[in-house]
Amino acid sequence: MSEYKTDIEIAREISGQHINEIGAKLNINADDLVPIGHDKAKISWSAIENVKNSKDGKLILVTAVTPTPAGEGKTTTSVGLTDGMNKIGKKTTVCLREPSLGPCFGMKGGAAGGGYAQVIPMEDINLHFTGDFHAITSAHSLLSAMIDNHIYWGNPTNIDSRKVVFRRVVDMNDRSLRSITSSLGGSTNGYPREDGFDITVASEVMAIFCLSQDLKELEERLGNIIIAYTREMKPVRAKQINAHHAMTVLLKDAFRPNLVQTLEGNPALIHGGPFANIAHGCNSVIATKSALKLSDYVVTEAGFGADLGAEKFFDIKCRKAGLAPDAVVLVATVRALKHQGGVSKEDLNTENTKALLKGCSNLGRHIRNLGQFGVPLVIGINKFVSDTEAEFQVIRDYCEQFNVDVSVTSHWENGGDGAVDLAEKVVKLADSGASQFKTLYDDEIPLLGKVEMIAKTLYHADEVLADQAIRNQLNWYQDNGFGHLPVCIAKTQYSFSTDPQLLGAPRGHSMSIREIRLSAGAEFVVVVCGAIMTMPGLPRAPAADKIKLDKAGLVQGLF
Repeated sequence: MSEYKTDIEIAREISGQHINEIGAKLNINADDLVPIGHDKAKISWSAIENVKNSKDGKLILVTAVTPTPAGEGKTTTSVGLTDGMNKIGKKTTVCLREPSLGPCFGMKGGAAGGGYAQVIPMEDINLHFTGDFHAITSAHSLLSAMIDNHIYWGNPTNIDSRKVVFRRVVDMNDRSLRSITSSLGGSTNGYPREDGFDITVASEVMAIFCLSQDLKELEERLGNIIIAYTREMKPVRAKQINAHHAMTVLLKDAFRPNLVQTLEGNPALIHGGPFANIAHGCNSVIATKSALKLSDYVVTEAGFGADLGAEKFFDIKCRKAGLAPDAVVLVATVRALKHQGGVSKEDLNTENTKALLKGCSNLGRHIRNLGQFGVPLVIGINKFVSDTEAEFQVIRDYCEQFNVDVSVTSHWENGGDGAVDLAEKVVKLADSGASQFKTLYDDEIPLLGKVEMIAKTLYHADEVLADQAIRNQLNWYQDNGFGHLPVCIAKTQYSFSTDPQLLGAPRGHSMSIREIRLSAGAEFVVVVCGAIMTMPGLPRAPAADKIKLDKAGLVQGLF
């Protein structure tokens, strides 16, 4: 038996405070909470409206180095930092994404933090939670059904059934659904066509849900989804088949932010959950903006490494929502940097300062990249028990060249107490007024130019490869009024390149564009690169193999 308790064992030891008490910490009356049990609640529209004119708090982004099997800990650090900031008397709320069932039962596991830096109720958050993902999947499925129904009953908009671009979704890793043929079985079942599924977190409905600021904007964006094209290449939108109203009805309750708590009883808003490797990787705008009105400081995280999550947070979420972050925490672990330096997973617990220094090139690339957005940053080293002081010193010495502070944190083991030093450094940065936030590119730059700027500036690629069909598609978007939109790069999270095996800080590689998708409702263009899939598959030994109920009816194996 391990000397360390599992995340779920730790979470079960903490009963937590009644959700009304958590609401009170944000000055939300019990009448303005819609409780779901005693430990979670939806925040009412009246509570959100009542604080709209309040002063905004300071916004802190938590991002990380490139993900590795060794682990980094963005969510854990976000939660630990929130607890640490409250420890030093700073009224702080954490804003996180909701976990997807796909990776929860697949390879990644849960996403509620870890150790003594978690949000609770951990089981609920990692499973069905408040049903938001089900509502998003249902709204998406409603539109899919209405498209086929529209074509079946006469097709008054003249949709070319070969040019239906709105794919179906399900919140599970299911590779068999990537490409399908629908409507087989005779004329009563509709017109057969090629179709396919993405995972719910890659859905345009999910992106719209997370980028809309109120129900009116939500409905407008849903109506603007391009679902198909005519033979003459005229776009057909969801509002033309009158789907957006009913979709909004399905989403109206889900659209209210979810309030839960950390293990130490600090407020947490968990809402929305697009992936950062195939979508824009941030929690909902409405949750973040509400938290900024309700707290003095807000900690939020963006998915995967800073080349994906942070870039999209800045260039998509902040651009669209008018947000200006005050500080960034770049999370790293000694183990992850040793892996970037060529150490195998089996040897990560052994001190290796030489490999660590080599792997620091990945950390340095992320520091330089983040510097282009004008937001001051601090390095948060998420401490593992196998780490040594000599290894911490290697990182401190390396970061001196960037004039960036380093904080070694032990929040996994010690909760908020283990993140006090990081909290103090973050508050100092956020209060300094040093942030001069800017996006990486202007709206006016052509779409391919935006892709090239990200690829060459952040990924250090020599070139972007796109065949003539892709270039024609980009030109069509450009010529038809979509050229001002930001781009959302879908690529592997494991490398700056499109090759997941290319570790460290590679240069001189090529970035190949495989597919382009226009998300007219979400208002960005998805650029699919390399072998990345918008519908993941399960690994050889999925986490689902070990998730079960014990004799007491308690969930086991959820990590």
